[in-house]
Amino acid sequence: MHTVDILVEEQRWMDALPTLEHCARTALHAAAADDRAQGTVSVLFTDDDRIQALNGRYRQKDKPTNVLSFPAGDMQVPGEGPVLGDLALGFDTVSREAAAAGLTLEDHLSHLLVHGYLHLAGYDHETEAEAIEMEALEVAILKTLDIANPYADDVEDCEVGS
Repeated sequence: MHTVDILVEEQRWMDALPTLEHCARTALHAAAADDRAQGTVSVLFTDDDRIQALNGRYRQKDKPTNVLSFPAGDMQVPGEGPVLGDLALGFDTVSREAAAAGLTLEDHLSHLLVHGYLHLAGYDHETEAEAIEMEALEVAILKTLDIANPYADDVEDCEVGS
């Protein structure tokens, strides 16, 4: 990965996780470690109102979600190289899911960033085979960050966005 650009639009992210930017960069660099895809990733940390508006506009789902991925395709920025795309995360949903599952905000956020990055890199979970492949990659990447398998039976289910 070339660059991680971060925009914190919702102050509660920084209040709840002062190491937010470090956490985001660490998770995204771990996801990119095997040269899955290279390029700039922009991350927007926002609230559920903004996520719901984005989800409605781009996915026709009028509800908040935890993470949205916007792949850039073959976009290139002259002098800077390829752009993988954008990720947006909603504070309210992410923090609520972390608490409900008994996870730290940092661990749940790291999982969602890895999940979102894999979407930018071309992975998906529309079919069972795709889901198995993507989940296995997520688990392997999270293991390098010392984060437990989010799909294990002892972790409460929460819907992972796309």
